[in-house]
Amino acid sequence: MKVLITAGGTSEPIDQVRSITNHASGSLGIEIAKVFLQNGVTIDYVVTKSAKKPAADEHLKMHLVNSTQEVYDCLKQLLTTQKYSAVIHTMAISDFTTQASLSIEDLTTALNQAYQAKDQLQEEDLLALFASMANPTASKISSKTKGLILSLQPTPKIIQSIKHWQHTTVLFGFKLLANVTQEKLLQVARNSLEKNQADFVIANDLSEIHQNQHHAYLLDSTGKVIAQGYQKSEIAQMIFKQWQQIYQQKEE
Repeated sequence: MKVLITAGGTSEPIDQVRSITNHASGSLGIEIAKVFLQNGVTIDYVVTKSAKKPAADEHLKMHLVNSTQEVYDCLKQLLTTQKYSAVIHTMAISDFTTQASLSIEDLTTALNQAYQAKDQLQEEDLLALFASMANPTASKISSKTKGLILSLQPTPKIIQSIKHWQHTTVLFGFKLLANVTQEKLLQVARNSLEKNQADFVIANDLSEIHQNQHHAYLLDSTGKVIAQGYQKSEIAQMIFKQWQQIYQQKEE
């Protein structure tokens, strides 16, 4: 028995010393890993470098990543070479990564040069301009600049590739929103089930996550709420119970 768990939050570089990141701590991933390890399950644990880490265990192999691209490459390699009974994708993946980072002085110069070539700039001209100035990590941007301009581009939707890489695995996705109604949260979670080909989705609202409190809903592939948890340990248990039921059914 082997599962793959992702945890933490990705970090996208602006330059050699700065980055864009999120507040995911990796705490939930640790609780989930504990439950599976206690029940004799082997784990590949993909976690970001800044996140909290589970205690060392002979049945847990840790894979450290940082950026969204590193996560993509790591998961692709694991899922195309090894067999997992489940993928529990708790990691908070950045929606955007830095395409170009430049000082306002450099942008002004580039725009002036572009205007000399064209009387009127179109959207595609700006996109091409930023693409030509890509490579945000080549050096450290001076703090003396009058302003810093960032061009961000969408990252690949990693969760949508998981079933493509290994269609037989049971996929637990996560959906986090902030300050929305229960109806809105569950509707968005249901939409993500189909879009991501997930077997289950755990829906939670940031406003209901405080220290020891973490309220979450577990939805099955039909979009039905089949369980709720009010602490990270409870969420971990309800995920394990669903995985256990599926695993036992496959053995019968």
